[in-house]
Amino acid sequence: MERENLPLDRRLRQEILFARERVYRFGQPTPMERLILPGSEPGPEIWVKREDLSPVKCYKWRGACNAMTELTPEQRAKGVVTASAGNHAQGVALAAKTLGIHARIYMPRSTPKVKQNAVLHHGGEFVRIVLAGDSYDEAVTSARQDERSSGATYVHAYDDLKVMAGQGTLADEVVLSGHGPFDAAYLQIGGGGMASAVSCWLKTYWPHMEAVGVEGVGQASMKAALAAGKPVELHDLDIFCDGTAVRKAGTHPFGICQQSLDRVATVTNAEVSAAIRVLWETLRCVSEPSGAMGLAAVLKDRAALAGKKVLIVITGANIDFLQLGLIAQSEGSSSTASRALRVRIPERPGAMLALLDSCFEGLNIADFQYGLHRSDEAWPVFTVTSENAEKLASLPSRLESGGYLWEDLTGAVDVAFRAIPLRGDLLIHPVFLRLDFYERSGALHDFLSRLIRDRASLCYFNYRQSGERIGRALIGLDFQTTAARAAFLSELPEHGEGYRSCKPVDDAVLARMTA
Repeated sequence: MERENLPLDRRLRQEILFARERVYRFGQPTPMERLILPGSEPGPEIWVKREDLSPVKCYKWRGACNAMTELTPEQRAKGVVTASAGNHAQGVALAAKTLGIHARIYMPRSTPKVKQNAVLHHGGEFVRIVLAGDSYDEAVTSARQDERSSGATYVHAYDDLKVMAGQGTLADEVVLSGHGPFDAAYLQIGGGGMASAVSCWLKTYWPHMEAVGVEGVGQASMKAALAAGKPVELHDLDIFCDGTAVRKAGTHPFGICQQSLDRVATVTNAEVSAAIRVLWETLRCVSEPSGAMGLAAVLKDRAALAGKKVLIVITGANIDFLQLGLIAQSEGSSSTASRALRVRIPERPGAMLALLDSCFEGLNIADFQYGLHRSDEAWPVFTVTSENAEKLASLPSRLESGGYLWEDLTGAVDVAFRAIPLRGDLLIHPVFLRLDFYERSGALHDFLSRLIRDRASLCYFNYRQSGERIGRALIGLDFQTTAARAAFLSELPEHGEGYRSCKPVDDAVLARMTA
């Protein structure tokens, strides 16, 4: 039977066999590594395919190199064009330089510099980056226009059998590793090229293995396609996991996934952030968000997978350095339970410390936001964490027993953006302090109790736990008289027990804060 007349899955398996001979001109097989989950609760035996250690720090080199190797001399002479959010572009760049083919690569204007620079590094003089549009889909539109006008060959990121087959070689390496068979494989999905090829190849050898596609809840294009019976376009698209942010699943990947996937799981951005943290703490791997999606789904299914052998793929490590800060501070990356509460207290000296003394003992205050905006009452916002979920859950009852009104603001927009209101017209004789203290349990409370208690009213507090050994806070105090204010400042040591530095802000900062 002619190859073109074979069923789609058989054509893909044939192409994977042919790709075996091509892709290793460009890079070497990537290792498998065992991941031991933290914690004492039972879980699966997890094996990780480390595509983050590939020549372009992601698996995309396989498909691009396989497809471009097969171009005719005429096609090579006209060059190639493609669209990519970053990882596929690096694969095209690697192939372009190795094969001597000129490539124009269309990328969204929001593409992180780390990915743009990597493309130029791998492609050198053979690549040109064209920033077009604000999304992957808009970049595709521009690249397709280039294809029509120039006659260049379009190298698709996922909806092409040769590209899919190249990605499938990572599954071949899994089979040859000797670590199988696996009970389940969790495979992230963008357009579906990797998930379709890997699931197809693994199920050839281990037909009883469960193949689970993994998508972000705000970018589940394959799940929508499987439900509709055909690829459909998503109206809204979350791009936190930018490597899998595809609005519409590929036609060829959809055709394979219909047969080879047992189900599709979805994960939240917070769950992905938690998985990135686990990868760092266990493997010292810094994964991009899309690269950690498979592990995020495994962590979600941990109890059900106890005793089973599971495969995940770290698909890439091309993360923007600036994004690491956002992930580290996200709710999901915390290893402890967390919640944000807004609590009402009377606006008078000592009221804040009384609240801390009576209700927050044994809890870690990870974030403290407060600004004076009423003369009779205050509503400070605390984000508290605890390794003991029961102790955290009992906080509301402790507040109610103490006669405090409270409101749960976990996930609230104003808390996330630190929108701290402050009315300067209610202040009498304010002082704002920049405090650097040693991060340990109770250090902040000790400072307030020792130096502030009963001397002034707290009018402003801005503190967020950063993970450093030094905590940094901006504290506003209000005094009833100029004499009390002057006495406090004259007696305030710049260095003291539990803190490294405490200095009043300059007059310009004070004026801006109290305007």
